[in-house]
Amino acid sequence: MIAIIDYGVGNLFSIRSSLQFIGANAVVTGDAEKIRECDKIILPGVGAFSDAADKLRRSGLADLICDEARRGKPILGICLGMQLLFERSYEYGCHAGLGLIGGDVMPIEAVSGRKYKIPHIGWNALKFPAGRDASPLFKYIKEEDCVYFVHSYYAANCDDSVIAYTEYGADLTAAVSYKNVFGTQFHPEKSGAVGTGILRAFNEVSP
Repeated sequence: MIAIIDYGVGNLFSIRSSLQFIGANAVVTGDAEKIRECDKIILPGVGAFSDAADKLRRSGLADLICDEARRGKPILGICLGMQLLFERSYEYGCHAGLGLIGGDVMPIEAVSGRKYKIPHIGWNALKFPAGRDASPLFKYIKEEDCVYFVHSYYAANCDDSVIAYTEYGADLTAAVSYKNVFGTQFHPEKSGAVGTGILRAFNEVSP
């Protein structure tokens, strides 16, 4: 069973629908006991980093997610949910994240150049870092497959954890992995068959 964390932020039911499509059992919940009982966790998110981080902490779910990560439970952050996995974000100030992956969340416009519209919205190809084995998250897809992005900030200073990047005026982090913690800046639930393959692979990840 996969717990989709309900903390008032995110495309909860579209993610659940995508998981149901591949035959995965999933529940949308903010109940701590139910989350502990599940085999895996998905942390969704859209909107502002500071608001989402505050909601996670006030609900007690931030500590719970960190505890479950330390126990080895597979966790997947999606879009803002991925950004929350990092140490800090510089979105309208400096705000602490969960610290499960080392790195910072920075504005795209600082690296992409003026001719690129912000937010970055649309389909972009995934590229895999040279010299590394493909992540288990990508067992059903291939390099250059396209996925759907909607974001104005990206994960930086995290080269060791990057498992995919995309080009948008600069190389932007598209997906990360550290031990049992995964993150996608793009929305797999909006990325057609490619996204479905990624969710299928996450469902098959062993604790």
